[in-house]
Amino acid sequence: MAIRIAPDKDAPSIAVEIPLEKPLPDYDLDQVEQPTPRDVDGVLVSQGFRDLVDDARGVLTQLIADPPAYNTMSHRAGDLDLTQKPHFEIAQLTGAISPGNEVYRPGLWIVLKDLRSPAKHTVSEAALEQARAIISELVKRLGLE
Repeated sequence: MAIRIAPDKDAPSIAVEIPLEKPLPDYDLDQVEQPTPRDVDGVLVSQGFRDLVDDARGVLTQLIADPPAYNTMSHRAGDLDLTQKPHFEIAQLTGAISPGNEVYRPGLWIVLKDLRSPAKHTVSEAALEQARAIISELVKRLGLE
């Protein structure tokens, strides 16, 4: 899956794009590959996609409150003191049009803001690793993998 997770330059936030690469029958999203961005618009406004966004918000909120364990390059997450642990909030969670090879797909667009990172600073490597762990678990729980 081509998930994109990137820290915003000079901002304490992380942008995440999760394109849908397989049908999700539980959400009535049977055709995720579309020939044009305009065709994806119809998917993004469907009830099934809105239900997916609602479920993603609920799961993401729970994962932010109780993040999965993660490792950083220099230490384990459990060894961090509270001032070093990132604390995210959902700044944005919406639908997105994800371009692919000659097709377009609906996807989720998420922006996580680290409330413990200084303003006008890129998030720490530890925050980026925790965000990756959160997004990985989100994808798993929603069955997007």
